[in-house]
Amino acid sequence: MLRIGHGYDAHRFQDGGRLVLGGVAIDHDRSLAAHSDGDVALHALCDALLGAAGLGDIGRHFPDTDPRLKGIDSRVLLRRVHAELARLGYRVGNVDLTIVAQRPRLAPYIEQMRAAIAADLGLEPGAVNIKATTTEGMGFEGRGEGISAYAVALLYQR
Repeated sequence: MLRIGHGYDAHRFQDGGRLVLGGVAIDHDRSLAAHSDGDVALHALCDALLGAAGLGDIGRHFPDTDPRLKGIDSRVLLRRVHAELARLGYRVGNVDLTIVAQRPRLAPYIEQMRAAIAADLGLEPGAVNIKATTTEGMGFEGRGEGISAYAVALLYQR
């Protein structure tokens, strides 16, 4: 049986800190404000995976009211989601992410992101697709106020 899930996340920029997207540190002068590390790409991916399995969303599993999750690496969250899916008999087929940001330029980091996500999900890098796009100056991303991400995931039920 095949199952599809879709995820979305967005965070605003804050001064200082470390920008992390797709599990990779990105050279930038701002970070994303969040309870965790603010990795919108992995948050959207977690939502897509959880949604495909009918397990709700990332906030249900990792609430921002939990002090133990303050500043957590989103790769840890992704690995936990993956472990829960495996426990329930699901296998990830492939994932596709789109990161929407006017700045910084993300093309130099795409292959590192693919490798990190593939490693965390036990996939070949070819089963992970990541695209980065701008909004040509439109919307909150285009004004440089934050970054958003969309993800789609395909699960196989064993």
